[in-house]
Amino acid sequence: MAGGGGTRFWPLSRADKPKQFLNLSGKNAMVVDAAQRLAKVADKEDIFVVTNVKTAQATIDLTKDILKPDHILAEPAARNTAACIGYAAMEIIRKYEDGIMVIVPSDPFIKDEDKFALVLSKAVYAAEENDKLVTVGIKPTFPATGYGYIKYNADDDNVAKKVYEFVEKPDLETASEYVDSGEYAWNSGMFIWKASTILKYFEKLLPDIYRYLVRIGDAMGTDREQQVLDELYPEIPKISIDYGIMERAEGVLMLEGDFGWNDVGSFDAFDQIHERDVDGNVILSDVSLIDCDDSIFYSTQKGHLIAALGIKDIVVAHTDDVTLVCAKDRAQDIKLFADKLKEEGKERYC
Repeated sequence: MAGGGGTRFWPLSRADKPKQFLNLSGKNAMVVDAAQRLAKVADKEDIFVVTNVKTAQATIDLTKDILKPDHILAEPAARNTAACIGYAAMEIIRKYEDGIMVIVPSDPFIKDEDKFALVLSKAVYAAEENDKLVTVGIKPTFPATGYGYIKYNADDDNVAKKVYEFVEKPDLETASEYVDSGEYAWNSGMFIWKASTILKYFEKLLPDIYRYLVRIGDAMGTDREQQVLDELYPEIPKISIDYGIMERAEGVLMLEGDFGWNDVGSFDAFDQIHERDVDGNVILSDVSLIDCDDSIFYSTQKGHLIAALGIKDIVVAHTDDVTLVCAKDRAQDIKLFADKLKEEGKERYC
């Protein structure tokens, strides 16, 4: 899934260059990293990306050495993750008749890719053997309030453990209780199931969306496919797969994931995914620093020097037309600029 905007990474992420196109890991664009990780689990011939129509060509260009161009599926409108996954399921059914879908977001950081591939391989086996909806829960390392949680049977000796409930983002006190209990995992947004199985859940739990998917599926492979997709897709109700299906389905299974996962939701995540210097700074640019601690410096411009003196817990991000200076503990609020710049008539910077 590669259709998001990543407004918390402005000014690096823009309308024409969303988060999944950024090199935040230090290796490749996030969507390229994601595709290469999945190639450890599935043949490259069988990997698909769902993105939006505005970024489809850029996605094709970025992944041209990895994926087939016709495996880049373009949503005509953003309709949340249920529509995205349902659309992909229909495409899998059309091309393969059925198959195990491994669904992952394009933008997390994974430190241990071999462990990641092993967990997904076990999840594929669990989905095939049990014909269940399977997800991956991340072992929590601190009481995060920015993630959803999954309560599961931690005493289950099986690799795939029974899920009791999905819980929305909690407050700090509740998150601390979850972590201390050992019975909760972070919701990674990774899902594994048969394409036919998830479509049965759409039919049962999201019949309004299912009817649209059937009509789109009927047009796939015909000369009417794009026309039908353009007409119907924007009408699909917006709902996440978590709300629409996962929280309501019975018998969901979860595998524990402990492979150095980070959602990379905002600049402050750089402290976890990049090495810091002796003063606690993350340096991803040419810098000259005096008495600076625990700060982040990022520039997209080669030959541009960032000079800083006497700052602490600050984010400095520089592009060819914008320089952002932000308190690190306000990094989650950078998305506020998306609306503020429009109000000020400065859409060219969005």
